[in-house]
Amino acid sequence: MFILVLHIQEVILKSRLIFKELVMKFTEKEICEILKDIPLKKVYDEPIDGAIVLEGGAFRGVYQEGVLDCLMQHGINFKTTIGVSAGALNGVTYTTGQVGRNAHINIRYRHDGRYVGINAFLKSRLRSVIGFDFAFGDLPNLPPIDVDALKNNGRKFYVVATNLETGKAEYFDNSRDDFLNCVRASATLPFISRPVLIDGKPYLDGGCDDRIPYWWAKKEGYDKVIVIRTRDRDFRIKDNFEKRYKIAKRLYSNYPDFAIKLARTDVDYDALCDEIEIEEKKGNVFVIYPSEPINVKMLEGDLNKLKSMYVLGYNDALNSLDRLKEYLNN
Repeated sequence: MFILVLHIQEVILKSRLIFKELVMKFTEKEICEILKDIPLKKVYDEPIDGAIVLEGGAFRGVYQEGVLDCLMQHGINFKTTIGVSAGALNGVTYTTGQVGRNAHINIRYRHDGRYVGINAFLKSRLRSVIGFDFAFGDLPNLPPIDVDALKNNGRKFYVVATNLETGKAEYFDNSRDDFLNCVRASATLPFISRPVLIDGKPYLDGGCDDRIPYWWAKKEGYDKVIVIRTRDRDFRIKDNFEKRYKIAKRLYSNYPDFAIKLARTDVDYDALCDEIEIEEKKGNVFVIYPSEPINVKMLEGDLNKLKSMYVLGYNDALNSLDRLKEYLNN
């Protein structure tokens, strides 16, 4: 119990320091200048065969937004999308064909307390540092989420969330009436946030069990699988199972299977990265990685860094187009 109290105090202290450190002042003119060459438009291209897999990564997801915007603008819109955490959020606008929407949200509203930070955390009944209701709502100067396209444009979109009762990932598709709630569950952080209920069962971040669900896509029979990473090729996480498990088994004492899975996430992630590299070399999967390490904070507050990540993602995708088309046509 003493260890748990210390952990909670540590989380609160770190959260306050993070929020304080990452609050920066940007004028409306500066924000408009940063956003001026990130387009806001709708694409209507016919979807192509294959599945695109979107890794999570909090605000590293802005890199992924640059990749997806580039792909959409070059007519590469896959029939199926599978997203985890930040990848689930990005998959919404990729599925609806809304270029630029997520990048504009993450840059324009990064320092809006309704979207990110301690105010969003305190006002959320789920204790989330991201204001999902705000992000999913009608925002000034931005087109709303095209809910009709999300459900009825002939494309499938799956999000991954982890069931606390089983400790296993589950996959929810866009045919559900409560699909945006499933997206919310996929992007809801463990340790800090309360679980999201789906069909009366508690769920948290899909990355707790399946951070990069490319194997699921393969098992579902997709021949062409494209993975969009938010970490560079060489990135690996140092194993800290023992420390994480001490905390997880106390915080989630009612969910022992989930506690073990949560503690193993870093170990499993490193093994998964190795597997993806092997499959990539065999030609069984196509991967777009950041061409340089992305060193930003979980809730990065420097809008210029966010813009640089977006541009890096866009250019990495642009430089991958010929190889990607060759992979798709092989």
